[in-house]
Amino acid sequence: MMKIEPKLFYLLILSLVITFSSCKSKKNALSSTKNKSEKSSSKIINQYADLMDVSPKSIKNKKLYEFIDDWKGTKYEFGGLNKRGIDCSGLVFLAYRDVFDKQIPRNTSQQLEIIKRKYEGQLKEGDLVFFDYDNKKFSHVGIYLQNGYYFHVSKSKGVMVAKLKDPFTYKYFSRGGSIM
Repeated sequence: MMKIEPKLFYLLILSLVITFSSCKSKKNALSSTKNKSEKSSSKIINQYADLMDVSPKSIKNKKLYEFIDDWKGTKYEFGGLNKRGIDCSGLVFLAYRDVFDKQIPRNTSQQLEIIKRKYEGQLKEGDLVFFDYDNKKFSHVGIYLQNGYYFHVSKSKGVMVAKLKDPFTYKYFSRGGSIM
């Protein structure tokens, strides 16, 4: 039988204890991170459900609302495509890429060409909504959510959720539809 020095035996046992306890603590840390993420997601869902006056259970696409929350407040910048500044068609382009896993054109006029037009009452979450600002047809785009709300990037307030029938914006509402 092999004889092990007591100091070496003690170090071997100590290293095994540290290894197994650190694995356990890493597992707990990962579990804790997951729980925080789930709580954060739940908080986001509740926040947007309250805003849109719907039940949190009616919000099915958590990834969409996390995307909106992540971009919320990002300022408007013509041609922008990052957190320093973004324009309306860029926001729609990124949302479709990151949330819906679809590649769509980058500019508003081309986005308009790929929708199947719908009546306002037929709009569903993810449909595009277009507006005519500054006497220009289809100069602005956003994404419909539910219960009459959509998100977009405002020149004055940045990325935000707004009510479609808001008296200021609704008079510019032009059309809506789903991506074909």
